[in-house]
Amino acid sequence: MSKKEEVKKSAPTKKKIEDVTLGTAVFGCVITLIIGFTIGLNWTGIWDNFKPFLGFKSNSSDSLNLSSVQNLYRTLKDNYDGDLDKDALVEGAKKGLVEAIGDEYTSYMNTSEATSYRASLEGEISEAGIGVSFAKREDYIRILRTLPDNPARKAGILAGDIIFSVDDEEVWNKDAEYVMTKLRGSVGSTVKVTVVRDKEKLDFTLTREKINNVSADVTYTDNNVAILSIYRFSRDTTTLVRNLANEIKNKNVKGVVLDLRGNGGGYVNSARDIAGLWLNGEKVLIQKSRLSGDSFSYSPRGNTLFADTKTVVLINSGTASASEILVGALKDYEKATVVGTTSFGKGVMQTLLEVDGSALLKVTSAHWYTPKDNSINGTGIEPDIEIERTYDQINKGIDPQLDKALELMSSE
Repeated sequence: MSKKEEVKKSAPTKKKIEDVTLGTAVFGCVITLIIGFTIGLNWTGIWDNFKPFLGFKSNSSDSLNLSSVQNLYRTLKDNYDGDLDKDALVEGAKKGLVEAIGDEYTSYMNTSEATSYRASLEGEISEAGIGVSFAKREDYIRILRTLPDNPARKAGILAGDIIFSVDDEEVWNKDAEYVMTKLRGSVGSTVKVTVVRDKEKLDFTLTREKINNVSADVTYTDNNVAILSIYRFSRDTTTLVRNLANEIKNKNVKGVVLDLRGNGGGYVNSARDIAGLWLNGEKVLIQKSRLSGDSFSYSPRGNTLFADTKTVVLINSGTASASEILVGALKDYEKATVVGTTSFGKGVMQTLLEVDGSALLKVTSAHWYTPKDNSINGTGIEPDIEIERTYDQINKGIDPQLDKALELMSSE
């Protein structure tokens, strides 16, 4: 046999080539699927191992081992004599996770709580309420003020009362956001509120009403002094206050009393922009963060209606957060005399993050300092003239702090 014939005889036929090619392809696909499936199941671990070689920082240590939580759930399920609501358990676990960091300003809000929180911040309350302003003070939910012509004041609830329970559920140690959701409801519905006053429990059954929830207003004294009250810093507060400022300016007032008592804060940008009524492009805030470094906020230019207007600012222990930024700036630049008691001392910024579609995580992301680099958090803003106002005086309409402010307006 010739060499040529030998080679021809040993060469595979067309059918054999097709069989081998098809078999190889099928085998290759199977192997690829297995590899892909394996990588898919273990992608987090594989990615964390390779990230350092690709220039990324590994965050494998940032993951929580929740196996013990699963074990706890199984033990609970196997031994609990009753039905378990899995959704409620998950929501509870989320709240517990956030609360465990020990930061009183960082919190998790479920869908219902998030909706109410957004509404209170924006002043767009579709539900009815009882007309109270409250906050967590000294580990209690304490009423800071009651609104005129609203259910709480008409029923006899007073500033200084501790909200002990709502519809017989104890809430005195809950977050303010949670208590807010319990007090809200439909117009005409009733709610039972139990308060503690002088170590005595008092029960009130109230009918919820639509609440007028403006963020700022102005009144005038007989001797032509404007009292500009800002209750919170919402998205619309800057526009509202600027309109009020134009009205005040047109009246040629002797001075302005800026009342920030009980103002728990809100949007920092709103407080910064309102500072522009007194400050023209000056530094309003120093923000320090381990995540993003230091940054500075400046007041807007060209709208300093009150640059040369005599101003007194009223503050108390309920003056917090964004309102402290405004007070701190006016005090540092000597644009106002501050009267009252030391402010609350909440000098931290919370970032609102949507989680799971409609829930909210309110997380502390930075700390605030006044233009002269004075810390706000934990210390507050000290008044130039310290004057107390008791809850009893509040409820009787006696206001020595405002009286002092008006006295200063009359002096040269």
